[in-house]
Amino acid sequence: MKKLLLIGLLTSAFVMSAQTDQRIYDIINSVSAERIENDITKLTNFGTRHTLSDTVSQTRGIGAARRWIKSEFEKTSSACNGCLNVIYQKDLIKKGANDRIVKDVEVVNVLAIQKGSTYPNRYIIMSGDIDSRVSDPTNYTDESPGANDNASGMAGTIEAARVLSKYKFENSIIYMGLSGEEQGLFGGGGVAQYAKDQGWEVIGIFNNDMIGNITGVDGIVSNVDFRIFSEPVPPTETEEQRKARRFYGGEVDGISRQLARYVHKNVKQYMPEMNPMMIYRLDRFGRGGHHRPFNDAGFPGIRIMEAHENYTQQHQDIRVENGIAYGDVLEHVNFKYAAKLTAVNAINLASLAWAPPSPTTVKIGGIVQPAAKFQWSKVDGAKGYKIYWRDTTSPTWDYSRYVGDVTEFTLEGIVIDNFFFGVSAVGENGFESPVVFPNGIFR
Repeated sequence: MKKLLLIGLLTSAFVMSAQTDQRIYDIINSVSAERIENDITKLTNFGTRHTLSDTVSQTRGIGAARRWIKSEFEKTSSACNGCLNVIYQKDLIKKGANDRIVKDVEVVNVLAIQKGSTYPNRYIIMSGDIDSRVSDPTNYTDESPGANDNASGMAGTIEAARVLSKYKFENSIIYMGLSGEEQGLFGGGGVAQYAKDQGWEVIGIFNNDMIGNITGVDGIVSNVDFRIFSEPVPPTETEEQRKARRFYGGEVDGISRQLARYVHKNVKQYMPEMNPMMIYRLDRFGRGGHHRPFNDAGFPGIRIMEAHENYTQQHQDIRVENGIAYGDVLEHVNFKYAAKLTAVNAINLASLAWAPPSPTTVKIGGIVQPAAKFQWSKVDGAKGYKIYWRDTTSPTWDYSRYVGDVTEFTLEGIVIDNFFFGVSAVGENGFESPVVFPNGIFR
C-alpha cells in the first residue's frame, strides 16, 4: 500500500512538472546574440568605464556609458508605450571610504522599472555592472574595455528589458546597471538601501557578472555550463532561527538558496541543453559580487555567471607577456553564450513576475508519526499549492505534489525525519512562487 502511495505521489509530481508555457519558449527565442554583440561593442568603445573615470565626455568614461545605458532603456520604454520608468539612483562616496576610492565620486546606477499590475511593490531584479578596471583598481585613465567583466552582464540586462517589455506581468521587474562594483560593491549597496527606504518587497536579484566567456584558464571549453552562486542562509537571521536549525534542519535552505533552486528547475524544464551548476557558496572563493549587498540587507539574491573563467582576461592591463595576451577585450566574448545566459535570466524573471507570492508561513508537523503534515498561510491570487520534498543530501527539490486550494495537507507514508520539505504557491496561469522552507512547527 505504501509503495502504491509513493508511486501516486511521484506520478503527480511528474504530471505537474511536465506543464509548460509557450510564452517562455517565445522569450528564449527572442533573445538576440546580435543585439548583445552590438551592445557589448558599444560599451567597450567607451575606452574605460572605471567608476572614477571621466563623467563629462560624450564618448569616453563612465559618465558617457551610463548616459548611453539610460538612453537604451528609454528607447525600450518608448517602444512599449512608456512601460519602463527609467531613473538614476546615486550616492556620494567620499575619498578614503576604502583604499580604492582615491577621490570623491558620485556612484550612479541606472534603473529601468517595469511595474506589475497586481503586486506593484514586489520586485524581481536583474543587474549587470557598468564599471570596468585594469590591474590597478585605482587606475581610472588607462584603457579598460571590460568586454566580459562586465559589459556582457550589462548588455544581457539591456537585452532582457527589450524582450520582456513586450509582456505584462503581475509583479514588477527592475533592469539595473550598477556602478562601483570594482571599488567595493558601492552601487549594489546604494540600491539595496534605496529598496529598504522605499519599502520594496524584493523577490530576488539576479546578479549577472561575466556571462560571455566559454574558454576557461583550466582548458575547459563549454557553451552550456554556467554557475549559480547562492548563500545558505541570510546573514540577518535571528539567534532563535539559528538555534532552531540544529534541530529541524535548514542549513542549506535560506531564501537565496531557494531562489537558486528555482532558477535551476526552470532551466532544466525549458532549456534542457544547458547545464546549471548549483554552487553552495555566496560567491567565488574569497571574492564578491553585487548580489552580496542585497543579501546583507536580508534580500534573496544569487550570482549567475560563466562556469569556466579565464583570469588572464579579467582585471588585467592589456599586454602580451610570455606569449600570453592579457586583457578583457572583445575578441574573447562568445555572444551566443551570452545570449543563452540572458535567456536564462529572462525566463526566470518572467516566471517569477507571473507567479503569486510565496506563503508567508509554512509549518510542519508529524514528529514520531508515519506522515508529514503541513499548514501554511493563504496567498491571495493563488489557485493552489505544491508540496516539495527531497532527500536531505539532495541539492534540488526532487519530488512534489500539487494539493489544490487548501492550507493544510498530510503526506501519508512519508516520514518527516528522512526528507526536507517546502511549499510553493501556484497561480491560475500555472506559474509558481519560490519554495518556502518550513519556518514553524506544530504537533
